[in-house]
Amino acid sequence: MKPPYLLALTLLLFGINTPAVFGQQEKSTVNVFQNRVFKGENYKPLGNLKWAFKTDGKIFSSPIVNEGTVYIGSGDGNLYAINEKTGQTKWKFKTGGAVHSSPAIFNNTVYVGSFDGYYYGVDTKTGQMKWKFKTGGEKWSGEIGFLGLKPADKYMDDLWDFFLSSPVINSDKQNPTVFFGSSDGNVYALNANTGELKWKFAAKESIHSSPVLYKNTLYIGSWDANLYAIDITTGKERWKFETQTKVGFKGILSSVVVANDMVYFGARDPFLFALNAETGKLVWKYDAAYSWILGSAVVADNVVYVGTSDTYELLGIDAKTGKELFKFKGNGYMYGSPAIAGNTAYFGDFTGNFFAVNTKSLGKEWNSFCTESRKKFAPETLKNDLLDFPYAVKEGDISNYDTNKAVMDQFYKLGSIVSSPFVANNTVYFGSADGNCYAIGLLTK
Repeated sequence: MKPPYLLALTLLLFGINTPAVFGQQEKSTVNVFQNRVFKGENYKPLGNLKWAFKTDGKIFSSPIVNEGTVYIGSGDGNLYAINEKTGQTKWKFKTGGAVHSSPAIFNNTVYVGSFDGYYYGVDTKTGQMKWKFKTGGEKWSGEIGFLGLKPADKYMDDLWDFFLSSPVINSDKQNPTVFFGSSDGNVYALNANTGELKWKFAAKESIHSSPVLYKNTLYIGSWDANLYAIDITTGKERWKFETQTKVGFKGILSSVVVANDMVYFGARDPFLFALNAETGKLVWKYDAAYSWILGSAVVADNVVYVGTSDTYELLGIDAKTGKELFKFKGNGYMYGSPAIAGNTAYFGDFTGNFFAVNTKSLGKEWNSFCTESRKKFAPETLKNDLLDFPYAVKEGDISNYDTNKAVMDQFYKLGSIVSSPFVANNTVYFGSADGNCYAIGLLTK
């Protein structure tokens, strides 16, 4: 099946969006999205649902667990603090827009961004705001005549733009700094204690990718199709790497992961890249077969794990050579990042399925959990239990933007999972477009 953007373009032409170990530093809640590798042993399949916490908006934000509390944002405009054991609300912090940024924690402060154009520092215990910083504004990416869809003169939001940039913290006790990108095209560096601006770096277009910090360099991608390496002290560019700028292939939503002095990231290009972290020179690239890579890669035991869009796959790639080692096919787009714990990869797909796959069995041993929404809407939405864009269009005009939007809204009813999981205390946590944050126990085999 062709990706929806390629299918639409074809028809027209022929007349029809981590904390863990990175570099030499230890896993912490400061920089959770830099590499989602968690402590674990052997293969642990999914057990029973412990609880589901319901919000009033889609959840694209990824959870973080710290000292008995789960923190997660929602499209209803709130940042939630949830009791890890009971699933009950501890507090919620209301912003003026959807919270599709994922939270990070440092020194009793949780940091998160909102579509209201502010980034916030919030007290982890009380939910009271410590400070807020106004950017030049947050928005969905988009353009007039997006992907050549009709009507050609209409401004259209990008239907596959899910996230806002999530913060990362340089946890220097004397001079802590929080870094994040913005739709206004800037990367910001703020005093983590006060929210005061230190510097900003201007890219050419919106930044919804999340930054990653490694050896005094900040790595971040932009919708301008460049990956930037920025000096964290001066805010000056060290190097940049350009991906494709062709229609349908332009933009970087994923965040990098750094391991063994290599930078790994995916793009709409559609490739997975491995660069020298110091120079930005290409070491290898993996062709994802016309599938966007919107989720961030994870590196464990010299294997790069990453999800793809229209091939519906979780891939395992040799970190040194770029050779494919592992492949597991789901039921729909895989836009979130996996979590790796022991021999298990945990990840969700766009049809509302959440998987636990044994990486050592090359994907032959696995089990899954599906949302109640998926059970309800899958028979009328999926074709042979698989996401199929033309099938969902039915008699509609696939070259029309509103038709594409209607199909995406139909898919969301399945409880699509683009939130990346967090593993803690023998439990895996993740969010869903059905508005729930789920907590599922893990079994020991």
